[in-house]
Amino acid sequence: MTVDPGPGDLLGPRRALVAIDGSTASDVAIDLVGSLPWPEGSSIRVIECLDMGPGLYGGPWPALALTQSDELETALRAEAHHEIDDARERLAGPGRSISGAVEFGRPASVIVEEAHNMSADLVVVGSRGHGRLATMVLGSTSAEVVDHAPAPVLVARGTRIERIVLAWDGSPVAERAVDAVRHWPILQAAETRVVVVADVGTAWWTGFADVGASVSPEQATIAVEAARATLAEAERMADDVVRVLREAGRTAEADVREGDPADAIIAAAQDAGADLIVLGTHGRTGLARLRMGSVASSVVRHAPCSVLVVRAPEAESA
Repeated sequence: MTVDPGPGDLLGPRRALVAIDGSTASDVAIDLVGSLPWPEGSSIRVIECLDMGPGLYGGPWPALALTQSDELETALRAEAHHEIDDARERLAGPGRSISGAVEFGRPASVIVEEAHNMSADLVVVGSRGHGRLATMVLGSTSAEVVDHAPAPVLVARGTRIERIVLAWDGSPVAERAVDAVRHWPILQAAETRVVVVADVGTAWWTGFADVGASVSPEQATIAVEAARATLAEAERMADDVVRVLREAGRTAEADVREGDPADAIIAAAQDAGADLIVLGTHGRTGLARLRMGSVASSVVRHAPCSVLVVRAPEAESA
């Protein structure tokens, strides 16, 4: 593989946006961000989104909202400001500046817009969070943020990153995921398992027009050899990435799997006791034929650990 990182990839994220909603999941995200070794000069901005329009009246207290809307809005604003102040205090550390604000509007839209406005290098959200309003559910907005944010998105489910599963399919956007693991200071201390999912099932039936037809011994031999070649190529791909990571001083090992890509990646994370899965989205090439857009969505929903989704640049995505 040939990976040619840009200056931003070498430096890693220095402008992070952390979205909270007053939930336990938000606390996990804050603790995770606070535990990472941010490089000198990093800037972390914390926001909490309040949807004071339809979100308020369609929330858990519609009758109260209709009769005491001013009092309820005042209380919600005060609580949100208190949570921002608490998060800023918990995130404080050497070499980093911390800011925060309470924003108003639809949470997913506000998060994406704020990421654009501050030129964020990383967006962090909690998973399955549920705040005081029905619309303030980070679990339901994280997928939308992953799809539309201008930067990689970290969906937090744990408070540390010591073991990483890196999904690799040979695509350009997967190379950006490799760059993140190879160069980002906030990931430098973690052990990495490089997972390649071999599409052996497809290789087995390559060249056969009718899967239900009888297979001659010669055809079966060809199919077996194709499957073996597919696995060998997957092992080569994984070994190439392991070599690149080790040359950068990272601890890495290869893990070749078969089956559904999302299921295989999640199983690898479970087997490794991983704290983080790193993968690209919009990947469309490579041996496993991983369509990382759908794979990423499934992994974000079902992973047992935090997930870092690295997107292609907006120009490439378009």
